Amino acid sequence: MQQITLNHKTILVTGAAGFIGAGLTLRLLRDWPDCTVIGIDNMNDYYDVSLKEYRLKQSETLAGQKDAGSFTFVRGSIADKGLIDSLFDRYRPSVVVNLAAQAGVRYSIDHPDVYIESNIVGFYNILEACRHSYDHGAAGVEHLVYASSSSVYGGNKKVPFSTEDQVDNPVSLYAATKKSNELLAHAYSKLYDIPSTGLRFFTVYGPAGRPDMFYFSATQKLIRGETIQIFNYGNCRRDFTYIDDIVEGVARVMQGAPDRATGSDGLPLPPYAVYNIGGGTPENLLDYITVLQEELLRAGVLPKDYDFDAHKELVPMQPGDVPVTYADSAALAHDFGFTPAVDIRTGLRSFAQWYREYYQIER
Repeated sequence: MQQITLNHKTILVTGAAGFIGAGLTLRLLRDWPDCTVIGIDNMNDYYDVSLKEYRLKQSETLAGQKDAGSFTFVRGSIADKGLIDSLFDRYRPSVVVNLAAQAGVRYSIDHPDVYIESNIVGFYNILEACRHSYDHGAAGVEHLVYASSSSVYGGNKKVPFSTEDQVDNPVSLYAATKKSNELLAHAYSKLYDIPSTGLRFFTVYGPAGRPDMFYFSATQKLIRGETIQIFNYGNCRRDFTYIDDIVEGVARVMQGAPDRATGSDGLPLPPYAVYNIGGGTPENLLDYITVLQEELLRAGVLPKDYDFDAHKELVPMQPGDVPVTYADSAALAHDFGFTPAVDIRTGLRSFAQWYREYYQIER
């Protein structure tokens, strides 16, 4: 493994106003004050743009403080090849973290075009820019880290999910695009000797998260007095991973790129790796909901006498969903000495407290 220092480096973070992208940007600015972070995000309206603006403001505020890294934000799409090429030409990033993507399994059923544009075309543009970063003998990109997803495991019956498992049968377009990212990255690593690492995230949650994720959308529905739907009649288990654990994992992986090496044919062996980042302790969905309810009451987001039973409905599985996600993160622990550790009680408590403050709920 090639050790990479982030000090005095220019780091491109795509999806910088997104949930994980913003969290990573804050971490980089705080812990590597000599780094320069270039962030790009198209600020689309897939969910409330004001939440993206809130995250972006946090990064800009931190960057303006003494002893913090510098931050430059570009509003635009990674599907805009001209824009991506110009960013690489101007800033010449040493490390690239591609977190920009159209997320969501169910949304992909009705809006396939945006997944192809962002997750396929956009990622191709990033790969091409990384490839040409070495032109004319330039040092180029030292490490490309990109977001994959636990969705690539589809309906795999074997648990926990290992990166050694076959993942050739996606059950959603979203999953297919993420698997495609891994395949494209492997090809480019082989052809152009680009060190790349894919990260399969498992159900990320926490403060300032995505409103389309269950814990967030359920909270909003309960506040409005609406009914929350619990899929597969509650017979789901999810490997929930707290945002701080995800950011820690990404930051560590950024600093360890796959080794470049030459094969017996004289051609480069692909400097390529894929890791799971998941808690490794899948939670029953009904138990998760119970903890969420308790923490919403504790934080004062909902009144003490709230009737949860009257606002829950057990429904069948939705197309594209899977009953179980369960990460085998042994490789991450072995190579980087890190295993996600934040339990759902701690994580949901932080979310509930943030929610009350962000939405200024008074009781």
